Amino acid sequence: MSLNVKKIPVFVFPNTLKFYLGSKTTHKQLLTLYNPYDFPVRFKVLCTAPNKYAVIDPEGSIGPHMLVDIVIRHTMPIAATCNVTDKFRISMQDHTTKQVLGKRDIEATLVQGERDNISNDGDFQSVPCTERISSAEDQRIIFTNRSLPPTHSTNYVISIIIGLVCVVTLLLPTRQEVPQPSNIPPYLHLSVNFKLVLAYVLGLVSMVIFRLQ
Repeated sequence: MSLNVKKIPVFVFPNTLKFYLGSKTTHKQLLTLYNPYDFPVRFKVLCTAPNKYAVIDPEGSIGPHMLVDIVIRHTMPIAATCNVTDKFRISMQDHTTKQVLGKRDIEATLVQGERDNISNDGDFQSVPCTERISSAEDQRIIFTNRSLPPTHSTNYVISIIIGLVCVVTLLLPTRQEVPQPSNIPPYLHLSVNFKLVLAYVLGLVSMVIFRLQ
């Protein structure tokens, strides 16, 4: 597959980072990078204010259909840095040539107060790699290639099957419509009420199918 034909979308969650001056637990946040494609990519994290943040492993690789979690720390949580919007740039590159395939900007802001209470754009620079965190919990979430969660394709297939069963069942004869012997066994002759229920279920399933498309 040629990767230099066009740029690719970059999938990052969350799309903004908000740190709260009064909540120390928010001074370290998690940024998740997704690779839904069939090929591996490299990534690089840049920032407009690298002196205010530290990033664990700001560069690395993501395998096909995998994701990585990156810890971002705010290193200057003081009143003087509040209400200033900085930006992180997530750059995705070809795994071999390192050609830039796409990029995504994430805004980061330190605000006054606590989590429960409550644009400046300069040149992007490399973010310093902070020291390794020793706790077992942080080591687990810092940087891990994980498989993407299953899509809704399974639900879509199940809905299609249920819809087909309803359609086939509705084609069976109705008891009141069989005045004389039929080639279809009597136990397959359905009542009108049962067919009404099937029609209602078919309508619900049809709505689900359209939403999953």
